[in-house]
Amino acid sequence: MTAGTAGTVSPNQALWEKGDFTRIAASMRDSGELVVRGLAIQPGMRVLDLGCGDGTTALPMARLGADVTGVDISRNLVEAGNRRAQQAGLANCRFQHGDAASLSALADASFDLVVSIFGAMFCPKPFDVAKEMVRVTRSGGRIVMGNWIPGDPTLVAQILRISSAYSPPPPEGFISPMTWGVESNVVERFAAAGVRAENITCVKDTYTFSSAQSPASLLADFRNWYGPSMNAFAAAEQSGRAADLQAELQALFERENTGGSGATKIPAMFLRVTVTIPA
Repeated sequence: MTAGTAGTVSPNQALWEKGDFTRIAASMRDSGELVVRGLAIQPGMRVLDLGCGDGTTALPMARLGADVTGVDISRNLVEAGNRRAQQAGLANCRFQHGDAASLSALADASFDLVVSIFGAMFCPKPFDVAKEMVRVTRSGGRIVMGNWIPGDPTLVAQILRISSAYSPPPPEGFISPMTWGVESNVVERFAAAGVRAENITCVKDTYTFSSAQSPASLLADFRNWYGPSMNAFAAAEQSGRAADLQAELQALFERENTGGSGATKIPAMFLRVTVTIPA
């Protein structure tokens, strides 16, 4: 989540503005609600949802009475989130365009809770992200992240692993977003932001993609609307390997699916990080 300078769009912003992630987010709503249930949301709590997408966790938090600000690098997702909040009548939920590594529009210690579920992990400046999350959280507040785990055999880690094999090599100095799924990296990054290791906990959890459509249809949504998959297929087309990429991903989706009657229910393991800012 890094925005470009005025008048420019960074590669990361372009990636997440490509396609339409709302098509993928539709399969993430149920688990988003479950994540929110575990956050101990209280009415009037000031919450920042960083890398919020179109509101998969922001809207449920607002329904519980929190005052929610969503920030995302993708302008089309910000627009979609504001539409969803307006349609739901949630005046306590608003979305704005911003950069997880430079939250200049947000004041120090302005949130009771900072949440980022599969969002801020994609910013290419992880130490800056940790520093900014700590800066905007009040004393006694919390930061909760959900991060995909590298090498995990479940859905998302494998989508990204398979796709990377068909994509051009990353630029020099690239830091994989999957490094946020390694506990030692999490501790190092928050330590650099002034948080002691004993105030950081990491546990593995499961997030389920759920859809009434078939695994093949959900895969088609990833191929047509999810930026990283779109880029992988574009590169595979150029090398004449698109059919191979399709076959690998199709096998993955079918193997991991636990849904019945043509529906899709695919679990994916992630690292749930909780950081407590001392009072």
